[in-house]
Amino acid sequence: MALVKSFFVMSLMLLIACSVEPPPLPSKIGTNVWPGYEPLYLARELGQLDKKEFQLIEYHSASEVIRAFRNGSLDMAALTMDEVLMLLQNNVPLKVVLVMDISAGGDVIMAKPGIQQFNDLKGKRIAVESSAVGGYVVTRALELNEMVLTDVEIKNITPSAHEAAYKNGVVDAVVTFEPTRTKLLNAGAHEVFSSRQIPGEIVDVLVVHEKYLAQRPERIKKLINTWFDTLDFMQQQREKAMTVIAKRLLLEPAEAEALYYGLKLPSRIENQRLLGGPNPALVETIGKLESTMLKQKLLQRDVDASQLLSAEML
Repeated sequence: MALVKSFFVMSLMLLIACSVEPPPLPSKIGTNVWPGYEPLYLARELGQLDKKEFQLIEYHSASEVIRAFRNGSLDMAALTMDEVLMLLQNNVPLKVVLVMDISAGGDVIMAKPGIQQFNDLKGKRIAVESSAVGGYVVTRALELNEMVLTDVEIKNITPSAHEAAYKNGVVDAVVTFEPTRTKLLNAGAHEVFSSRQIPGEIVDVLVVHEKYLAQRPERIKKLINTWFDTLDFMQQQREKAMTVIAKRLLLEPAEAEALYYGLKLPSRIENQRLLGGPNPALVETIGKLESTMLKQKLLQRDVDASQLLSAEML
């Protein structure tokens, strides 16, 4: 009888164990190094992002982030809108759920002291990550200065190697962004082009696989709420926020503060205007981007972005 009872208890325990679902895995979020993405890392440092729910994965380049998201290694990714259009071209089902920042001088072309203006780069070597936003920046700079791609020598170099390429004389100019911009300024380089000259065209967004959005909407909403809470913290406790960001990026607090001079971090209300309503403001930006990218052969075909934007998590 005791044996039968013991077998029954063991069977019941096994049945209960099998019926309990394991906790969901952390959401994997990919970024490269860019000040507009730092609020995510600041939130983690402040203990606002539970590691059991969110895993931030930092890559050396945007190209690596794109590849990981496309291959399904990431649930979410921080990318520029032109990079998102490239993913759409490859039929990756995704949604834009947050506008993280708008570049207004954060993306730059830095050149040697003897090169006074962008036109002086004719016949010169330019380092650029061609498969990411750098490719878009250099094509727009060429277009606005009535030059073509064959007027310069493009060196496809990842952002993590931009500083070394400049300092070692491998290139004459670099298409880059913060914090590398500040490091190149300290090395004697100067700015010959920036995203201030193409206002509103470089927009960083958070993208989510459509399937994952359907599976974990509460997780994504929590992340977005934490994002806006962190933006509030950055405003209300600026000195502390910049100290934390500077430590992570191996900068001085004043240098961390300077990273944000060329960036706009849209509020929740601004996000609702950009992503939601009958006429989302970001639609016009997407149309301009697609037109430019098709013209410059950064896109090979038209893409359908009609269902791309989602404001439901805001």
